[in-house]
Amino acid sequence: MAAHPLHLRRYGEPGQTPVLLLHGLFGSSANWHSIARRLAQRRPVLVPDLRNHGDSPHDPVMTYAAMAEDLAALLEGEAIARAVVVGHSMGGKAAMWLTLHHPERIEAVGVIDIAPLSYPSGFETLIDALLALPLQALTSRGDADRQLAAAIPNAAIRGYVLQNLRRDGQHWRWRLNLPVIASALPAMRAFPDARNQQFTGPALFLYGTRSDYVGARALGAIRARFPLARLRAVANAGHWVYADQPDAFIGALEGFLDGL
Repeated sequence: MAAHPLHLRRYGEPGQTPVLLLHGLFGSSANWHSIARRLAQRRPVLVPDLRNHGDSPHDPVMTYAAMAEDLAALLEGEAIARAVVVGHSMGGKAAMWLTLHHPERIEAVGVIDIAPLSYPSGFETLIDALLALPLQALTSRGDADRQLAAAIPNAAIRGYVLQNLRRDGQHWRWRLNLPVIASALPAMRAFPDARNQQFTGPALFLYGTRSDYVGARALGAIRARFPLARLRAVANAGHWVYADQPDAFIGALEGFLDGL
């Protein structure tokens, strides 16, 4: 499995153990910009685009194992002995897989509104709508937004995915590798068998009280792999905890980091 060099944003000055921030499905490093700037006041922050997302390479393989190897290679290439890895949703699963398979490189792990579980389908309709968008005929991002409104009625979600629409000359293109992501959805919804591997270091699981991604059934799965995990709810936050309640999110994450 070949690792890819990932597009990377750097914040803050080297010195302390860095925080590695990982975005979710359909996201990019840009999603973390305001959070990374705030965290970087206290320690360095690295924010990559995961494979098949943002400005990182496309690859037909889209698994958590492959993403973890990209991230391990990133740490090696940056000469980082240990990092704190924090990931949201799909990025949270990538963070867990990296931590379970390269624990020597991870000081602590933060997982945002996801658990090491399989989840039901939910993005097929969205991906079908993105694939069906007539890129050659688009006149603007606003035009794309109007055409997607029927299939994706939530304006916030449309805005989130449309950040990936880019203009090249006279035409538009997706930065996302949509065909590969579509075929990988079953693997992305699941969490692979970690063969009873555990991470016995510090772990924080943050979740939104208005989200159903981390419920009662998640606790056993979390404890089985991260026995020292702390769970903390963020009030009035949905799945995008850091966007819904940024101050509460920063406060919880910085409290965790300060305790390391």
